[in-house]
Amino acid sequence: MSNTAKIQAHNVTIMRDEHLLAKAENLKPVLRKSEVLPNRLVEVRSDSESIHGWNVFEIGSAADLSNTKLGKSDSVIVDFGDHRVGYLSFAVSPVGSPPDAPLKLKLTFGEMPVEVAEPFSSYNGWISSSWLQEELMFIDVLPAKIELPRRYSFRYLKIEVLDTSPKYRVVFDSLSCHTVTSADRSSLQSLKHQEPEMEALDRVSIRTLEDCMQDVFEDGPKRDRRLWLGDLRLQALANYETFKSNNLVKRCLYLFAGLPDEHGRVSANLFIEPKLIADDTYLYDYSLLFTVTLCDYWEATGDQETLQDLWPTARRQIELALENVEDGLVQDRDSWWSFIDWHEDLNKQAPSQGVLIYTLKRAVRLANAIGGEEGKNCSDLWNKEIRFTENAAMENLWDENLEFFVSGEARQLSWASQIWMVLAEVLPEEQNRKLLLQLIEEKTLIGMTTPYLYHYLTEALLVAGLREEAITLIRSYWGGMIRDGADTFWELYDPHNKSYSPYGSNLINSYCHAWSCTPTYLIRKYGL
Repeated sequence: MSNTAKIQAHNVTIMRDEHLLAKAENLKPVLRKSEVLPNRLVEVRSDSESIHGWNVFEIGSAADLSNTKLGKSDSVIVDFGDHRVGYLSFAVSPVGSPPDAPLKLKLTFGEMPVEVAEPFSSYNGWISSSWLQEELMFIDVLPAKIELPRRYSFRYLKIEVLDTSPKYRVVFDSLSCHTVTSADRSSLQSLKHQEPEMEALDRVSIRTLEDCMQDVFEDGPKRDRRLWLGDLRLQALANYETFKSNNLVKRCLYLFAGLPDEHGRVSANLFIEPKLIADDTYLYDYSLLFTVTLCDYWEATGDQETLQDLWPTARRQIELALENVEDGLVQDRDSWWSFIDWHEDLNKQAPSQGVLIYTLKRAVRLANAIGGEEGKNCSDLWNKEIRFTENAAMENLWDENLEFFVSGEARQLSWASQIWMVLAEVLPEEQNRKLLLQLIEEKTLIGMTTPYLYHYLTEALLVAGLREEAITLIRSYWGGMIRDGADTFWELYDPHNKSYSPYGSNLINSYCHAWSCTPTYLIRKYGL
């Protein structure tokens, strides 16, 4: 009897491999819970020198909340002291005459001050406003003990009394957040570094990773709460150096492998609840990163059984990617899409060529580990493809006069193209070093917008032996987020345009995001 079932969804046929999905289910982690109390009461005031134009000022201790009487149109902002992911509970009691009308209450949750300073009614972005974190409540009977069923991701909580009646006001106490994560801090070794800034970078990275570790490695606990392949690859790298929750990496790989489409493609992301669903988004680079992530996992664990289970999926991603190659070159067509970075003007051909070569070199390692006739045949074939695609890159994408890689028919110059070609090691190390040093000085290329690509730039610098430049980048970029108030690292950060959002509003940006958690990996792995 077959362990594979077909499901038609979004015009894509999903092939459920129940054997692999059962293994993933058996690896589902236990969530660790902890009660966290608020830290202080604050005001958020306009400040043109602060990110998003808002700054936080303490106005009282958390203990003052139970003595603060709130009536119609009154509000208070509570600071939980650090980023939290969990479930809010509180008690609310009437003060004055017996309540003769329900309490109308609004709770607004913010990872950053801007989210509790600017009304969500001002949001005009292109993704759903339902991601904005708020609760509108009507409490008929007072006093009451409230436990919110929805999980929130926040540091700041704004409590607004929209209405009571003229006869009574309310006070709040027993306010707490029951945090949840599958990360186990008992296995975490603290970093002892001579530079306090590097310790801070490591600490914020770990908190970012920890808060994204739930039933799976989520991309962001505020948004999208999904398992994305590009994020998973970077989370897994950070995990190997910190929590070592390798079974969670393994679980996520099995989930992706268990839900391919009819061609064998793995989806770019998975919905986990209420039931497991593969999204109908397929990305050229993310599919290849499944093979890369499996290679990283195997090298970190030596888990031969998992390699054997997932090898067919990893091999298939290579085969599919090569179908889009002609004369050694990834074709620049509208029929496929790579993510690479959030930049609407970025041509993806050259960076995707780099991702392909980078992945082929890791696929060869997996083939050698598989061994036997199949492993040898794949290794031989892919080594030929490496030579073929590298030669095509040099013949078609390398500009001898500019000494940069170009991309697409318009021969676009971008940071992404140089980064992925360096990581693919198409050039010798000395030329890679020269290329990156020239890149750092060049200001006219299509730039970067996400910590995702900044990670790969940092690793490219390290691959090229530019250790000091890598350290400088980590301090300036991720350190810049900390200086701008980050408790956890963000989905998006453009130092030259700090209000940037690809969604049309920084209210909806994720300020705890998986793909930005890698400074801990870079610092610990490379001994920075």
